[in-house]
Amino acid sequence: MFAAPPALVPARALAAEKTAEKTVAAPTKRPDRGAAHGARAPSDRTAEAKPAGKGRSDGGGAASSPSKSDMAYGAFQRGYYLTAVQLAEPLANIGDPAAQTLLGEIYSRGLGVKRDMKEAARWYEAAAKAGNAEAQFRYAMILLAGTAVKQDEAQARDLMKAAADAGLPLAEYNFGQMLIESSPAGGFADAASYFEKAANAGVPEAQYAMSQLYANGKGVAQNLDAARSFLHAAALNGFDIAQIEYGIWLINGKGGPAKPEEGFLFLRHAAELGNPIAVNRVAHLYKDGIGTAPDVAQAAKWAVLAKRMKNSDAVLDDFFRGLDADAQKSALEAANRFRSG
Repeated sequence: MFAAPPALVPARALAAEKTAEKTVAAPTKRPDRGAAHGARAPSDRTAEAKPAGKGRSDGGGAASSPSKSDMAYGAFQRGYYLTAVQLAEPLANIGDPAAQTLLGEIYSRGLGVKRDMKEAARWYEAAAKAGNAEAQFRYAMILLAGTAVKQDEAQARDLMKAAADAGLPLAEYNFGQMLIESSPAGGFADAASYFEKAANAGVPEAQYAMSQLYANGKGVAQNLDAARSFLHAAALNGFDIAQIEYGIWLINGKGGPAKPEEGFLFLRHAAELGNPIAVNRVAHLYKDGIGTAPDVAQAAKWAVLAKRMKNSDAVLDDFFRGLDADAQKSALEAANRFRSG
């Protein structure tokens, strides 16, 4: 059997990396005005908004004049960040949560203004107090990071729960992680419902988390078919650990029929992105002809890369030492040409 990487539930999304301090993508829609319900968390995987030229397209036909809040967000979407600030600030100062959230986004990313996490935190906090779910999520992440403001995990948990209960997928995932961290023995059942909502909304970390819960019977009844389905979804969404694990499941026929050729493709994709675990596995697959035709040259190249990434093993080391000098030289040259991504 081809060995899988250790099963795990991923650490709380973004918090360990101080995500509140990192660049995030533009919101996918204007935050709801004053209401938590219906707002969506901006995905950290969406493309950043680009300028799309001046003017506003109303899609044809008569339409009512846009509100100032809509105009501010429209300027933001087109990349006119200073205009967005000028339009949003008067509204934010009189308590418009959507405008406050927009200013938090702009200052947190330094779009058209100097990046200022303290200023971003001020606006997110104001909007969070007004019940804006997106701002609750963002301010919770800032509180967890504890750099722009004093760290406050209790308040962050309350805000994250509010945003999660309002239906923001990234908040659902993060709150699920909080539940597990606060109760490692019994938090899985409560976390599963939040993970599942986030997973069904397309959050790959949550899809992977659900695969682990089903695979290990944590918080849900063990179900390898369901685990494989969630693992597949996370892999298709580009989550590299899921790609590796799903590829291994396909090769071994775990949770469904064996599909070694498809499994090889998932693993090679992750390897080409530079994941050390995948690099090691792909070297073995080429060496043994599993999911692909045996290829000594390719196996040797990936074995060299695995060694450089400090993820080789005795079998690969012996394989490489058994090659003649010309084959070793070719493998080294091929490895030198490799560029991940």
